[in-house]
Amino acid sequence: MRDGVIAGGLFALGLAVLGGGWLAMGGGFAASGAAAADTGGPYLDIDVAGQAEGRIRVDLRPDLAPQHVERVITLAERGAYDGVVFHRVIDGFMAQTGDVEHGRADGGLSRAGTGGSDLPDLPAEFSDAPFLRGTMGMARGRAPDSANSQFFLTFDAASHLDGSYTVVGQVVEGLDVLDAIRRGQGPNGAVERAPDVMEEVEVIR
Repeated sequence: MRDGVIAGGLFALGLAVLGGGWLAMGGGFAASGAAAADTGGPYLDIDVAGQAEGRIRVDLRPDLAPQHVERVITLAERGAYDGVVFHRVIDGFMAQTGDVEHGRADGGLSRAGTGGSDLPDLPAEFSDAPFLRGTMGMARGRAPDSANSQFFLTFDAASHLDGSYTVVGQVVEGLDVLDAIRRGQGPNGAVERAPDVMEEVEVIR
């Protein structure tokens, strides 16, 4: 996943193709108070620092997306996600992070969201699992087989993404931390001022 991914990928789908659909469709799940079941891990623990402070625990789903989960685990265990910012955050939709190439808090962020890891892009692993509040999905470009390292966490249900983006996990702890992540500005949600950061990301087996 390289240059132009955001313009041509997740956000083009949410904003250009579907127009404002995600805004209209996002609120129902949060209001219902429903939560997805914990399947027992492995877990991804994300320690967030910034406007939000605390830990988000994601129940990873290798049964749904084995290659994508393996990629997330590999990068987390390398420490590649440590210090990576939430570079795009759209209120009512999602918080995106995981650009291990251009999205580091200790570097320039002008290209955050356009990079990936040194590993090859992944083939799509779309499933019947819905995008609920707190679902972790893999960001990609226009091509289905273009996910690499970036991922997003949904604030609310996003059924317009179902079957078109790979579901890799579900937040089972720390929804309050997710909700507190600093929002971005403008239609694409770019966080230009003091983005929150994944201070440490750890795999719990």
